[in-house]
Amino acid sequence: MYKILVVEDEDIIRKGLVYMVDWTKLNCIVAGEARDGIEGLKKIRELKPDIVITDIRMPFMDGIQMLEKSRSELDYETIIVSGYSEFEYAKKAITFGVTDYLLKPIDFEELNDAINKITRKLGDKKKAKAKIQSQNEINLYEKVLNIKHYNSVGNKSKHVEQMIDYIENNYNNKISLNDLCDEMELSSVYLNNLFKHETNYTFNDFLNRYRILISIQLLKDGKLMIYEIAENVGFQDYKYFSIVFKKYIGASPTVFLESLS
Repeated sequence: MYKILVVEDEDIIRKGLVYMVDWTKLNCIVAGEARDGIEGLKKIRELKPDIVITDIRMPFMDGIQMLEKSRSELDYETIIVSGYSEFEYAKKAITFGVTDYLLKPIDFEELNDAINKITRKLGDKKKAKAKIQSQNEINLYEKVLNIKHYNSVGNKSKHVEQMIDYIENNYNNKISLNDLCDEMELSSVYLNNLFKHETNYTFNDFLNRYRILISIQLLKDGKLMIYEIAENVGFQDYKYFSIVFKKYIGASPTVFLESLS
């Protein structure tokens, strides 16, 4: 069953969400409830819920702040419940991956539909996790960055070797092909075509793949938070890092991390 946390400062609404829904029928269980954002943040870290249902306007810490502080640490689905007058404010929550937005008074049929949509999504994540677990490490690394083609090339260009060295030494910084163009005094079109011919990858594709390989090592080490790993491999935007990671691995960094346990 999927764990749900309800965060709502109005007792009547919170208790209604907890007790007026047949959660077992939805393959869910209410693991906890909170009356404000501070308590909600504590419960998120403690319970690690699959789904958080939260109001926006709450005392001490609002729902948006709670999401902002916790989404970089933990992966969960979110349903916002709030008044019509707060709809524009709620749009900001989209930045933090909110799955659905429900207006008060809550239509429980709409809530059921939202929960069903989320549990299907979570089911897909579980399948992705199982897929990762079935792959061995060598296949995973070859899938992300396979340079057999480059190794089979007879006369390797010194320019391509220089480009690969540059990536290996500067992947954690903001870099681009243009940086090398100035250094080598060659055009970006020429360098990119040469790189693609010898490696089968464009410069940017190789760079992103190399960064993902390093991030996999850091995830396995378990010493850094995911957002810290994103910064350490050259991604300033955590959300973009997650998109790139999922593109190459087939699952989010959080799902991949869970697959290691």
